[in-house]
Amino acid sequence: MPRKSTLKDVADAVGVSPSTVSKVLSGTARVSVETRLRIEQAIEDLHYIPNVVARGLVQGQTYCIGVVTQAISSPFYGAAMLGVQEALDDTEYAPLYMDGRWMPRREEQALGRMMGRVDGIIVLGGRLDDDRVAHYARRVPLICVGRKIEGLEHQSLMVDNDAGARLAVEHLLELGHRKIAHIAGSPQQPDAEARKQTYLNLLQAEGIEVKPSWIVHGDFREQSGTLAMLQLLESGERFSAVFCANDQMAYGAMLALYRAGLRVPEDVSLIGFDDAYTSSFVLPPLTTVHQPMEEAGRAAAQGMLDLLEGKDINLGHLKPRLIVRESVRAHW
Repeated sequence: MPRKSTLKDVADAVGVSPSTVSKVLSGTARVSVETRLRIEQAIEDLHYIPNVVARGLVQGQTYCIGVVTQAISSPFYGAAMLGVQEALDDTEYAPLYMDGRWMPRREEQALGRMMGRVDGIIVLGGRLDDDRVAHYARRVPLICVGRKIEGLEHQSLMVDNDAGARLAVEHLLELGHRKIAHIAGSPQQPDAEARKQTYLNLLQAEGIEVKPSWIVHGDFREQSGTLAMLQLLESGERFSAVFCANDQMAYGAMLALYRAGLRVPEDVSLIGFDDAYTSSFVLPPLTTVHQPMEEAGRAAAQGMLDLLEGKDINLGHLKPRLIVRESVRAHW
């Protein structure tokens, strides 16, 4: 195996000191353009790969950004992770991903394992208590996406759940639906509860009495959407439309309707929330509320880079929008 080129090899090839090469790599060198170009050419010719770990030890940095997601396989969180990666592509930083699988114990384990391994952490959603998240935020720069932590309001990036749920429910109401069931997310999830409350408020404002049997809770995964729809069908209640708190549960609900011999949207209209990439390709394509999660990932990563440079940030809210496809029809 050929010997790897070293920093000294590059320096010797150009006729400068190793510290000059190191400063060029870090962007802090005060050298002529000609010298810089000669160093960069020697690096290329010698196939020199900088030792980021060694440089990090000297500078007290890891050049890693931790990302604690809930499910690495989730199309919803996948969009946010893609946004993080895109924002870091042209920087020295690399993302390090771990998932909590919606279990506070695993989320805390992930945060603990990242201590000392990353320069900052982005937390996507989660169920870990706010005070525990704040505890880690006192030890390392931290940004939250999809939840707001007291004391970290400017470092919390939210999608307006009330506005998104309003878009979904008002769309159904405008098309004549009055008996609208709801497959909600976990009651422990603030975003799920916000969507459910908006659903209740809008129906009550229309003078529609929402029966308890119209609302069934899932856990944001496809299997729970199937089980929730089965429960709605077995309740004996008649409904013309279902508002699902996320797209993945809507996929599961579609499967339950198919197995029951019911057609979407001819027999039951279905609307989701998230606009996951796969929602364009289910049958029928799912009408849903778009959450700009890729944009959220990019904004969170850029916010982290700003924090690491000592800048003040204020991430605020992202606005959802309605995506009309083919899973909803008028009901007059």
